[in-house]
Amino acid sequence: MSVPDWVQDAVFYQIFPDRFFNADPGNAPTNLQPWGAEPTERGFQGGDLKGITAKLDYLADLGINALYLNPIFASTANHRYHTTDYFKIDPTLGSMEDFHALLKSAHDRQIRVILDGVFNHSGRGFFAFADILDNGSMSRYLDWYHVHHFPVDAYSEGPATNYEAWWGIKDLPKFNTGNPAVRSYIMQVARYWMEQGIDGWRLDVPGEIDDDPFWAEFRETVRSVNPDAYLAGEIWEADPRWVGDQHFDGLMHYPFRGSLLNLLKEEISSADFANQIESYLELYAEENNLAMFLTIGSHDTRRLLTALDGNLQKVKLAFLLQFAYPGAPSIYYGDEIGLQGGKDPLNRAAFPWDESKWDHSIHDFVRGLISARHQSEALCRGKFIRAAIDQTHTVSAFGRTTADAQVLVVFNPTHEAARLMIPVDHLGWKTGKIVENILTPEKYTVSDAGIELTLEPWDGALIKN
Repeated sequence: MSVPDWVQDAVFYQIFPDRFFNADPGNAPTNLQPWGAEPTERGFQGGDLKGITAKLDYLADLGINALYLNPIFASTANHRYHTTDYFKIDPTLGSMEDFHALLKSAHDRQIRVILDGVFNHSGRGFFAFADILDNGSMSRYLDWYHVHHFPVDAYSEGPATNYEAWWGIKDLPKFNTGNPAVRSYIMQVARYWMEQGIDGWRLDVPGEIDDDPFWAEFRETVRSVNPDAYLAGEIWEADPRWVGDQHFDGLMHYPFRGSLLNLLKEEISSADFANQIESYLELYAEENNLAMFLTIGSHDTRRLLTALDGNLQKVKLAFLLQFAYPGAPSIYYGDEIGLQGGKDPLNRAAFPWDESKWDHSIHDFVRGLISARHQSEALCRGKFIRAAIDQTHTVSAFGRTTADAQVLVVFNPTHEAARLMIPVDHLGWKTGKIVENILTPEKYTVSDAGIELTLEPWDGALIKN
């Protein structure tokens, strides 16, 4: 198997470090926004690595066993995608000692840690680009970037015009990854952090480095240090090119997220949803489907509760379907307590550690889902089988099955309660068998016709043998 075995059992938690928890005010600059202030594009609020370490018990209690950290390397931006030094922890996040302490504390709790790798572009303060700004056409690092003419205009208003930058944004000059020196540098970065003990990488906009040999070398470099490392690519489309033993184990599954939100916003039918999510599975090998990074919220999207117009029942159904679908589910920090926020930067608010500000119904529901997944081989590793579509009630069902375990997933994405009869012969459940809802005390007896149950509006059930 080319995909790390542990990923199939992983439940990720994505952390935007500046906004998670500030445990060490001593490493913070003086010019900070107050914790919990409305987030801005430029403002810092002081979250740090010690803050993540301090909250590992909270994450372990939730059931998290893998972390994805947004960039932590030296940068001039609060999101740290403007990297200035790939070998240095950003000072406002802490030190290398703090990072090693975080890794040890996480690993002691059986929590894996993957980092965000931003290799398509750097920040303007990166040494090679700074050399170009200072030395112009005589720079030693001129061919590290794509400079068209001089002088390089990197600081005036407007898009980049005389050098290539990501989306034309001047403070994100694009690397020339065709340059062997640049490739060697990036491979050194990949190797260095693997040697520090991380468990893999989430690769930022890897499609912008449209170079298959580059990614094959990157994968080989990473796996030479840790054969069990996980690689996830931020590819927004369903595209099998980027999955496999020359690229990534899985992708951030934005297509699934899109289909799910369209269903819950009543923009597609249950039948359309079932067809779409089944079609995604047909694109990839089964081991890669089980290793997809299954996100329904991130630093690049509106908050889940906001996207669903504050409807708590829809949010819970979204989480249920996320945890039932093949792949490694990921929770964006704060979504599990009902944190709201629109587009960037409003989706990057500080985590409110005052529990009176939490929606405990969402938190407890998500905690229960995570526990159910950890206890279910079928939800972690089972094959996907479409079970039924009830055209009368527009209710869908599918199964997740292994040789020894089966789970039936039933959901009602409508405004009306529905009394349902779901056939289960395809799961091997015989007449008279007793099955139970994983999330409630309900039990059901299989009849010749299947299982009869009632679902409230925007409700779902996970039923196991």
